[in-house]
Amino acid sequence: MKKKDLMLAGGICAAAVLLWLFLHFFLPGTNNMIRITVDGSMYGEYSLDEDQVIRIGDTNVCEIKGGKARMTEADCPDQLCVHQKAVGTQGGTIVCLPNKVVIEAERIESQGEENVIDAVACRIGVCF
Repeated sequence: MKKKDLMLAGGICAAAVLLWLFLHFFLPGTNNMIRITVDGSMYGEYSLDEDQVIRIGDTNVCEIKGGKARMTEADCPDQLCVHQKAVGTQGGTIVCLPNKVVIEAERIESQGEENVIDAVACRIGVCF
């Protein structure tokens, strides 16, 4: 590869990293709640700001602690859901397939900040 090719590849990688940092840290809203579904039906929505233990039917137990949620108990044979990493402000999903339980970190946007993105989009000619 030539020096200019390496510079182009480095520039593209740097732009991708900057875009990811912007999207990750500067967009409004945070994942401050989880949504639990059982067999496709809503079981409940819980704040990540409050430490608590949630019993999901007779099969699973979810614990919210320190702004993260994790599955602490399950009666499924493989226990894969118990070994999945905790979900929290960085997003994520925990799935227990045998019991059909899904825990998802949800993105909640702060009020009044939704229009900021629209204003930027309108300036570049992408108004809806």
